[in-house]
Amino acid sequence: MNLNNPFYSKIIKNTKRTKSHLCIGLDPDPLKIPSKFEPSVKGTEKFLTEVIQNTSDLCIAYKPNISFFEAMGIDGLRMLERLCKLIPSTIPIILDAKRGDIGNTAKKQASYLFDIFGADASTVNPFMGADCVEPFLEYKDKFHFILALTSNPGADDFEKLMLKSGKFLYEQVIDTCSKWNKTYGNVGCVIGATKSELASVRKQDRTLPFLVPGVGAQGGDYHDTSTQTKNDDDIVLINVSRGVLYISKEDDYLDKMRTVIVKNYTSKV
Repeated sequence: MNLNNPFYSKIIKNTKRTKSHLCIGLDPDPLKIPSKFEPSVKGTEKFLTEVIQNTSDLCIAYKPNISFFEAMGIDGLRMLERLCKLIPSTIPIILDAKRGDIGNTAKKQASYLFDIFGADASTVNPFMGADCVEPFLEYKDKFHFILALTSNPGADDFEKLMLKSGKFLYEQVIDTCSKWNKTYGNVGCVIGATKSELASVRKQDRTLPFLVPGVGAQGGDYHDTSTQTKNDDDIVLINVSRGVLYISKEDDYLDKMRTVIVKNYTSKV
């Protein structure tokens, strides 16, 4: 990997600092936040502000899912912009937007994520091919996680289709990401923790960093997943959203949140 990439170098430092691979997903749902907050944009922002202020010492990155903010309208996106500025600069922001369109459009999508929100990394759908991904990769000081083998049940519909080459589609995506990474040095893959192929996928490329959803509410085990998915630099980003954010609706939510992180998402010494 390109150890000089700002995102990747921060992840290495944060992994050593926290003894964790935890990436906290910021997926705000006003109906699920603790009862002390009003179920509104204002209340949600207060809640997420407290989450960030009380967990930034325990995680290696944050991953806001832009759709949850978009669902609250323009005020939700303004909230996201403020939260991105609130997150300490030492903690990278992966803006989970799953973009990917024809080149001209992809350039605008990339500009939106990086130039407007100041994200450190993106998630990209490679289905339309290289010319739709490269406008993201050209932001060389940023990082880009390409959807390969996702955690949802519908992943089998396309990602596990067998190609004429004898490879599954997701294997072809990983091979292509390996080639892109050799050129740009800023490419990783999204690999779901709920998939039985974790170990074999890791062997396919020992260097690509994986962003791994599916731990916590979706049933994936943190310690097993981290063991199987770390790259040669001991790096993997294991995303947990609901399993951290919505651990309690009572006033003790911050204490319970920190307890769950320390107990379940840090290395066993």
